[in-house]
Amino acid sequence: MVVDRIACERFEHEHLSKFACFADESQGRYKDEPLDPLRTCFQRDRDRILHCKSFRRLAHKTQVFLAPEGDHYRTRLTHSLEVMQISRDIARSLGLNGDLTEAIALGHDLGHTPFGHAGEGALSRALSEWRGIDPESSKGKTLFRHNVQSARVVQVLEKDGQGLNLSREVVDGILCHTGSRKASTLEGRLVALSDRIAYVTHDIDDAERAGLLRESDLPREPLAILGTTSSERIATMVRDVVYTSSDMNDIRMSDDVWNAMMQLRSFLREHIYTESDAKVDEPKARQLIIDLFHYFMEHLDQVPDEYRRHATKHPDIQVADFVSGMTDRYAIRMYQNIKIPRAWRMGEHS
Repeated sequence: MVVDRIACERFEHEHLSKFACFADESQGRYKDEPLDPLRTCFQRDRDRILHCKSFRRLAHKTQVFLAPEGDHYRTRLTHSLEVMQISRDIARSLGLNGDLTEAIALGHDLGHTPFGHAGEGALSRALSEWRGIDPESSKGKTLFRHNVQSARVVQVLEKDGQGLNLSREVVDGILCHTGSRKASTLEGRLVALSDRIAYVTHDIDDAERAGLLRESDLPREPLAILGTTSSERIATMVRDVVYTSSDMNDIRMSDDVWNAMMQLRSFLREHIYTESDAKVDEPKARQLIIDLFHYFMEHLDQVPDEYRRHATKHPDIQVADFVSGMTDRYAIRMYQNIKIPRAWRMGEHS
């Protein structure tokens, strides 16, 4: 027996919740193309993201620790995989479309800059300075947003400028995984919440591994609700989302668990995200991104053709596309080539 696309679509209607997004009821792709005989549209989208260049580059992009040397610190790639696992588990328990949650989770950070949120803020500042906009204004601070860039990656930049031509529900979930705008599907809203569950939990784990935190440093009140280990905290939040959201056309946490999670997030922001040894080099990383942006604005001929073929009337967008796509180590190497003189060797230039 072959379990083909039609069988998968039939299975969804027989076994998923009435609130799920069914593959055969998708709003479709931005460009029509023939259906795959074996895979649903969302399974196909997941595979396209998994095999694209931007996804592979996430292995060398900062999550919290800049260009980490240790083998066990999270990167954007491992973070995306953890978000996928959490969202898939919740989706299964709620009868939602796991293939759709996988696709959104794997693609949600494809547009992230090198050096994490420090790089994101730096690129916004560079764009605002170039355009003569106050970088401290609300507009200046949001000229570059990684969720918008992630959607741009899958729609425009990937596959040598053709884009991945994903289903509209996947692009919507990627775009709405952060910020005030809710995704149109429950699967997209689930990924947005799973993103928070994942980073609040694993950022504590990484900080403890780095010697920046001990479990005893964490505030007692949220731990009493969520648990005293990473696995306990994830399990508590996953169960809470499942039972709070069941039979409801929305994705939610109970107030107690949500408040506990946000308390831990506030603690991390105060002690790890802004003030810790892990952030000592962030000013250098921000300046590196700004300097790279301005250098390539003045040397557009050095921007690869795959970025220059887009936004031809807006070279600053071309440069932002190029710089944001860099990995941490590529950005550092590029900066060294541009800014640091090489030692002269006899005969090398003869």
